[in-house]
Amino acid sequence: MNAVIYCRVSTEKETQASSLERQEAELYRLAKEFHFNVVEVVHEKKSGFDIDREGILKVLDLARDGFVDVLLVQDETRIGRGSSKIAILHTLSKYNVKCYTISEHGELQLTEADSMVLEIVSLVEDYQRKLHNAKIRRGMKRAVDEGYRPQQNLSNLTEGGRERKDVPIEEIVRLRELDLTFQEIATTLKGLGHDLSKATVHRRYQEYMRDKSESPY
Repeated sequence: MNAVIYCRVSTEKETQASSLERQEAELYRLAKEFHFNVVEVVHEKKSGFDIDREGILKVLDLARDGFVDVLLVQDETRIGRGSSKIAILHTLSKYNVKCYTISEHGELQLTEADSMVLEIVSLVEDYQRKLHNAKIRRGMKRAVDEGYRPQQNLSNLTEGGRERKDVPIEEIVRLRELDLTFQEIATTLKGLGHDLSKATVHRRYQEYMRDKSESPY
């Protein structure tokens, strides 16, 4: 299995450099013992309470893209502290990436409290996804009830490539004329394959209306 080594210290002090080197050496030994193939080594000098860490974000990118199966750290506090740790562990779990530590000399064993919090987070995320899908259905139903016919208006619905990522400004304008909110327009178009945020819909609509008002024709 492929592994990424993550070494973290909390300050920028020069004295911490040796700690990073020691962590890396020990984690390489752990990888060798469990026959992991180390594909990346990440060093970080940031607080564990900070979720916006370039190093850990790189680790999560590798996990998301399927490049690694295992995260190797000195102990669970190197991953993060408090809510930051829970969020990172939850994300790693979604990507099916296991965590091995030196402190436990094997796979990380979560405390009962951490396991309970992670279970709650997963349940909340599942309900958020269901709520989001319900909003898409609601927006689509309202649009159709108001006379919107996506099969007639979105000629590129079944086409691939970059066209599907383009902002369908004509449809935004048409839905706005049906008195849909920008949020409802965004969720409706998302259900049709256009992954647009409310802010993007609003901005493009304002740009269109401004250009239209400035046009001499």
